[in-house]
Amino acid sequence: MTRTINVGGVSIGGGSPVSIQSMTNTPTHDVEATLAQIRALAAAGCEIVRVAVPDMAAAKAIGALKAGSPVPLVADIHFDYRLALEAAEQGIDKIRINPGNIGSSDRVEAVAKACRERGIPIRVGVNGGSLEKDLLAKYGGPTPEAMVDSALGHVRLLEKHGFEDICVSLKTSSVPATMHAYRLMAERYDYPLHLGVTEAGTREMGELKAAAGIGGLLALDIGDTLRVSLTADPVEEVYAARRILKAVGLRRVGPELISCPTCGRTQIDLIPMARRVEELLKRVDKPITVAVMGCVVNGPGEARHADVGLAGGKGEGVLFQHGEIVARVPEDQLVPGLMKLIEEL
Repeated sequence: MTRTINVGGVSIGGGSPVSIQSMTNTPTHDVEATLAQIRALAAAGCEIVRVAVPDMAAAKAIGALKAGSPVPLVADIHFDYRLALEAAEQGIDKIRINPGNIGSSDRVEAVAKACRERGIPIRVGVNGGSLEKDLLAKYGGPTPEAMVDSALGHVRLLEKHGFEDICVSLKTSSVPATMHAYRLMAERYDYPLHLGVTEAGTREMGELKAAAGIGGLLALDIGDTLRVSLTADPVEEVYAARRILKAVGLRRVGPELISCPTCGRTQIDLIPMARRVEELLKRVDKPITVAVMGCVVNGPGEARHADVGLAGGKGEGVLFQHGEIVARVPEDQLVPGLMKLIEEL
C-alpha cells in the first residue's frame, strides 16, 4: 500500500478512493473564465483541478481561484522556482514540478521548505518525451526504466531537503511503456501514483488508450489518482475517468448497462433498443445493473447478476429481475416495461 498525501482535503494513497483529476485550458490569469471551467469540471465529478502556471500573472491569480473553487487546485509549473514559491504563498493545494529542472540546490530547498511549512504536496511528473539526455543515452531511449530512474532522481532531490510529501507520475503516449513504468515504480517504492497516458489523442481513441492503460493498472491495484488526457473539452476527461473507474469496479455511480453482442439467435432489433435504454438510464441515479439481452432462452440466466433486465424474442420478450422472469410483453413494450421496473426498485 502506498503512503498517503492530502491535497486540500482530498486524500490520495493509503487505500483512499482513487480520485479524478483534470486540467483547465483557459488562461489562468483570466480568473472568471478559469473559475467557470473549474466549476464545470467539479459539476461533472472532477475532484482535483490542475491549472497551468506559465508566468507570474498566473501564479498571482491562484489566490482568487482558490477563493472561488469548489475543489482543490494544483499548480502546474515548469523550470521557474519563483512561480512555485508564489503559488505556495497564494495558497495552492498541490504543486506539480520537477525539482531537477528548477536549478540549484538552494532553489529546490526553498520550494521544499515553502511547501513543507504549508502542508503542500508535490507531484513529480515524468514524461517520456522530455527525459534527461544522460538517461536517454544510458538506456538507449525513453524506456520505462529510464522514466523510473528520472522520477527517482527528482524524488531524491526533495528527500535530500527533508521533503517526502510526494506523488509520482510516469506518462508516455505508449500504453505498454506507461504500464511497465508504473509497475516498476509500484514494485519498488511506496509513493502514491498519479496515473495517466499522455498525448493520448482525441476523445474516442484517447479514451480507449486511457481505458487500456489506466484501467489495466487499476485492475492490478496500481494507482491512487488519475487524469484522462484528451484533445477535447476537459469535462469529457472527467466523464471518461468516471467510466473507467466504473468499468474496473472502483466507482458505483448510477446504473450500469450490460448487453449482449447479438448473434444469429437474436430476433429483435437489439442494437437500437440497447442504445435507447442507455439514453434513458442517463436520467437514473440508482446504483443498479440493467441488462438488455437478445435471447429469451439464455438471456435471463446469463444476466442473473443484473438487478433488472429485458430479453427479446420474436415479436415479444420478457422482463426479469435477478434472472427470474416477471412478465412477458410485446416487443414495443419491453423498454417501457423495463423502465417501470427500474422506477419500482
